Amino acid sequence: MSAIAAIVAYLPTQALGLREGFWAAITALAVAQTEFAAARSVARDQFVGAAIGGVIGLCVYLAVGQNLPSYAGAVLLSIVACWLARVASAARLSAITATIILLVPHVGTAQQMLASRVFEVSWGVCAAISTVWVVTRINKRLGIKV
Repeated sequence: MSAIAAIVAYLPTQALGLREGFWAAITALAVAQTEFAAARSVARDQFVGAAIGGVIGLCVYLAVGQNLPSYAGAVLLSIVACWLARVASAARLSAITATIILLVPHVGTAQQMLASRVFEVSWGVCAAISTVWVVTRINKRLGIKV
């Protein structure tokens, strides 16, 4: 199921010419679970973490630039923001996204990097949730217990 979700997530990014569509595939692999409820929970964490970490990473980047103190602050703020939003389970994913925004070299503006990352993660989440939903329904119809 995970492989199907990853391929479903990755192929359209190539057709659209997105250079870093692998983030969609990685997200789909992380989200795909054997149970739909578990996949939905992980999907929420992936999306919320990417959104919070991306926005905080972008704000820090625009406000003070890229340096070690700003990076450390962005990671800390990302984690605290998730706690305050009552989605502590998304905190590490938020910190990862802030890290990507601040430390990974990219072509284009930081705003483009944020939009691209959030889109790719969102697409990966959608691909995984859809795949898990379909496979769960097929398994149920065929009487297959997972």
